[in-house]
Amino acid sequence: MLNHIPRRLVNRCARETGVDVQARRFSVRSHLAAMLFAQLSHAMGLNDVCDWFRLKQGALARIDITPPARNTLSHANRNREAEFVEKLFWSLLGELQSAHPRFATGRMGRGTLHRFKVRIHAVDSSVLQLFANCMDWAKHRRRKAAAKMHLRLDLHSFLPSFVIVGTARQHDNKRARELCAGLQAGEIVVFDKAYVDFPHLADLAERGVWWVTRAKDNMKYRVLKNLAGGGKDIVKDQMVSVKTAGGGRMRMRRVEAWVEIDGKPKLMVFITNNFQWSPRSVCELYKRRWDIEVFFKQVKQVLNLGSFLGYNANAVKWQVYAALIVYVLLRFQAYLSDWPHSFKRLFAVTRSALWERIDLLALLKSYGTASERMKVTGALNAAWLPGFAPAKT
Repeated sequence: MLNHIPRRLVNRCARETGVDVQARRFSVRSHLAAMLFAQLSHAMGLNDVCDWFRLKQGALARIDITPPARNTLSHANRNREAEFVEKLFWSLLGELQSAHPRFATGRMGRGTLHRFKVRIHAVDSSVLQLFANCMDWAKHRRRKAAAKMHLRLDLHSFLPSFVIVGTARQHDNKRARELCAGLQAGEIVVFDKAYVDFPHLADLAERGVWWVTRAKDNMKYRVLKNLAGGGKDIVKDQMVSVKTAGGGRMRMRRVEAWVEIDGKPKLMVFITNNFQWSPRSVCELYKRRWDIEVFFKQVKQVLNLGSFLGYNANAVKWQVYAALIVYVLLRFQAYLSDWPHSFKRLFAVTRSALWERIDLLALLKSYGTASERMKVTGALNAAWLPGFAPAKT
């Protein structure tokens, strides 16, 4: 796994962020290896990581990794700038995508997205519960502490394209502009109604970015035109205008459709700035937003973001970006080996082989007897927005 992270990248990011100056006996690469191991092994705490490394110090010496003491690892997580691991994550992802263009493009033009030949992004956030409620930086509610990961996910490659790790106090729409700043004209972004901010939506439309989201229940609008219907599930397809904060008015499309939730039909309202798509396409695009929930499930439940090795802001960021690096490395292994099974099984096989001197890529190419092929680059088969499951053939 470490062979896919070039040392020159580690050294360059260490120099640029200044963490190499703080490293004496416990090198930056050893620190990185310890945090990646904590993800792959589901370590229960700092002692778990350090005990494993001491027991395996002979094997680690061959790859130039130094086992840390508990206080050493805790001090490094607290004081070595997490900007290093963040910069390393983006540098590594960029290098892998540059060297392997098919890994970068993913499912472009395939599956349910085949009608859209442009990049489709999903934007959402996930709360990371912290069990130490005495931390002022992460105070979420009266007796809770939490961090929040805001993410923009490329739905074709199923890889992150923008990440913000911060406190859970700030509302999602305050981060919307940052998350969407890198979107290009012609691309599509899908997000939940928590990110709805009319000035920002108008800015996206002016930049040529198409967006799809859900309307808030209290949205006030004026109907300008009723458009052609799109099927029995489509109740309304309208061109509407809404009042913006500056006193002006903004045009958008409003699609009202019946969806099935918990076995019962429910009326849902979608809004978009595109007037050419069919109303069914608008609903299907919003359905793809569920893929980002699958991503959060994989990162938080399959990897180790359910419990933290440290609770100060820097240590939390170290662990989040270490998890993202492991996620990208696992998906890269799946790409190289043409892995046909689920992401969860990929993680389980990799974890079982952690201390074996075998070729991981060869193992993945030859592993497994299950006949059902589950594409690891896509969403889980059961993770469909209720009412939008694909028709059985």
